[in-house]
Amino acid sequence: MYCGNSIKSAAAVITLTMMVCGAWAHDESKYPDFSGQWLRVGGAQWDPSKPGGLAQQAPLTPEYQAIYEASLAAQGAGGHGSDLRWTCRTSGMPRIMTAVYPIEIIIQPTTTYILSEYVMPRRIYTDGRTRPEIVEPAFAGYSVGRWIDENSDGRYDVLEVETTHMKGPRDFDVDGLPLHKDNQTVIKERIFLDKANPDLLHDEITTTDHALSRPWTVVKSYRREKNPIWNEYDCNEANNHVAIGKENYFLSADGYLMPGRKGQQPPDLRYFNQARK
Repeated sequence: MYCGNSIKSAAAVITLTMMVCGAWAHDESKYPDFSGQWLRVGGAQWDPSKPGGLAQQAPLTPEYQAIYEASLAAQGAGGHGSDLRWTCRTSGMPRIMTAVYPIEIIIQPTTTYILSEYVMPRRIYTDGRTRPEIVEPAFAGYSVGRWIDENSDGRYDVLEVETTHMKGPRDFDVDGLPLHKDNQTVIKERIFLDKANPDLLHDEITTTDHALSRPWTVVKSYRREKNPIWNEYDCNEANNHVAIGKENYFLSADGYLMPGRKGQQPPDLRYFNQARK
């Protein structure tokens, strides 16, 4: 009995030692300092270097250019067009990286996390795995990455990421700039600190998608907030938009259903008892 207990104790010590050694193996000094709160630089349009709408000059195919223009026209008439964020649906990738609300990046030995009150967390696996052939699709997709030491100084400079296996519908920005409905999007990123300013973070994002006539590269930038305040955000709280079928209505302050745009017809009430005229 004593021998058995000794073996169990020895096994416990070995297991604990392996766990501690594994923790020590994560040398934080080898990684860039991505700590703190990051706020986007520029507006909420996809390419922050250009104005929104058609001025984005998105390299869309003719089919998806027509879809985009129809979305802009619908928004101009008071609707939401192709943008579904008003339903509180998550934005998905790559729109997550617009950082409408502040983001936080946490580096762990095998996974890097990108967190925000606005969307579900992103998990970027950096344990050497390859992209799986089959995995459950998600709005944030499935991300694998690797750390790069570009100047060979023993410290990582860049996180390279590839994201696939997304589901939809998704879009690039609030104008409803569309991604293809087949959800075969491939997103490659290079995330790195500015060489001249360590409080400035860049994300070079290249999107390959069948809605695009060529891969589209933009650079998102974020500034570090040294005295961050984190606020709770719940899209469903006080959201007065009501989706019925393909239409958007609005709930008034006194609890009545209102049209969401000028000239909008009321919803089909066939399943309700209606007063006789």
